Amino acid sequence: MKTMRSYINQYVELSVSGKKDSIRGLFIDIGSDIMVLHDEGQFLYLPLLHLQQMSLSVKQEAEFSGFSWEPSQDLSYRKVLMNAKGMFTELYITGNQSIHGYVTSIMNDFFVFQSPVFHSVLIAMRHLKYLIPYGPNATPYAMNPSSFPVSIPTMALARTIDQQLKKLEGEFVVLNLGEHPGKIGLLKAADTPIIELITSGGASMFMHIDHVKTVHRP
Repeated sequence: MKTMRSYINQYVELSVSGKKDSIRGLFIDIGSDIMVLHDEGQFLYLPLLHLQQMSLSVKQEAEFSGFSWEPSQDLSYRKVLMNAKGMFTELYITGNQSIHGYVTSIMNDFFVFQSPVFHSVLIAMRHLKYLIPYGPNATPYAMNPSSFPVSIPTMALARTIDQQLKKLEGEFVVLNLGEHPGKIGLLKAADTPIIELITSGGASMFMHIDHVKTVHRP
């Protein structure tokens, strides 16, 4: 970690789990389990769990001006999520697209994200690749705030994702943002560490719970 800190205030390139293209930006801070890049006016918070490779960018930009950052003494993934509550945010978890919306609740190992596209999404913390908070006046798709009011989830929330899946037994769910049609169906059983999903054709699909990145009800 000490060696990584020596790269602060330099441009770096990162390879992140599940992301085909490299991420590039000014490395500005690092905490116990998360790092921060600055790129074109945006702050990218990347959990270290998914850092596959980092190196100095071959192209170092000219001396940056008009930008300052005060390193945090207690930067952590959970504190970043807490600070993001109620703030319009972009997340990248899986597939080829980001999702946009608001963090509304934070549990032990998952959080709830309210999206105008996917509604209430349960996101396993270990699967978030990066988070980008937007400015205080930004809203999803430039909608009027009254068109998409932020609300607390109506479902009863458990402390852990495996307990939450147990609560959803018997319900129709979409896993991992529906990136694969085999991960959409009736959640028949959630007996840790395996879940059973009944797919559109009536067949059972079994999956280890560690591979459940997101859950939402359409």
